[in-house]
Amino acid sequence: MAFRNIQAGLVAVVLGAPSVAAQPSLPKPWSAPTTLDGKPDLQGVWTNATLTPLERPARFAGRPLLTDAEAAELESQAERSFNQQAADRPEAVAPRAGGAVGSYNQAVWADPDRKVVATRQTSLVVDPPNGRVPVRPEAERVRDAQNARATDSYEFLNVWDRCITRGVPGGFFPAGYNNAYQILQTPGYVVILSEMIHDARIIPTDGRPHRAAHLRTMTGDSVGRWEGDTLVVETRNYNDKGTIATASTAGRIRGIPQSEALNVVERFRRVDAATISYTVTIEDPNVYTAPWTVSMPLVRDDGYRIYEYACHEANYAVGNILRGARREDAEAPQ
Repeated sequence: MAFRNIQAGLVAVVLGAPSVAAQPSLPKPWSAPTTLDGKPDLQGVWTNATLTPLERPARFAGRPLLTDAEAAELESQAERSFNQQAADRPEAVAPRAGGAVGSYNQAVWADPDRKVVATRQTSLVVDPPNGRVPVRPEAERVRDAQNARATDSYEFLNVWDRCITRGVPGGFFPAGYNNAYQILQTPGYVVILSEMIHDARIIPTDGRPHRAAHLRTMTGDSVGRWEGDTLVVETRNYNDKGTIATASTAGRIRGIPQSEALNVVERFRRVDAATISYTVTIEDPNVYTAPWTVSMPLVRDDGYRIYEYACHEANYAVGNILRGARREDAEAPQ
């Protein structure tokens, strides 16, 4: 009798009590993979094409974030506009003599930048809080004077048009196409290959100091360090030959000059398997009244193919722009 009672009790336990194995397991917190030397692994191909503008539009003044409905409407408008542009440009048809020569094939050339950033920001500029770059009026006058003489000589053309560089951090500001970056790591170094103009930034992370201050370049001197799970890259020792942004998607900031006082601090932190949080703070007291910060996600795309961006090798634009301008000069009324 005692044995039967024990047996019945065991059956009740097995049938009545929930199995430990059947309990739903809680998801483990995500942690970034590491390289062989124990550093957070940022390697891969990442893209940042986006519909979100660099500066906050006036319609969203005082609004750091979009609602879901606003984001959906903006993306729907962009999709309709893109499709209309593609339909209006039959690239297979040769332009008539004397007519416009057309532009890039929208169906295959442009990046799918018809989505706002996943964070729903109304601008990529997150500081100052108004989402606007605090540019000094004198810096805007320099930009305007440069633009007014753009066709006088190649020296006045944008450094991107001349296939020199998109700059640092300008090369990380989204453009209309080729918004891909490949990151590679070795012990003591991080390399960032930018698709556009195929710049390769070789960033030491081995504790070395910046080079001597008199050795200045258009893209500065980048030195990195690890702060926990974040790669921090500080760039200084710029010359005054470049601009902070080169793509037309930068709006009024395109062509704003840089000075030798420019200092840039970038932060790369992998927040999940498919996303790097990228922020950059720009300080140049000769050009801005205060520092300003851009923040955006970099999205991993393992299917993206980066091809050589042969810029100088096929850059007929500079010569053609100047020849066209000289023709207009010759035909202008005297």
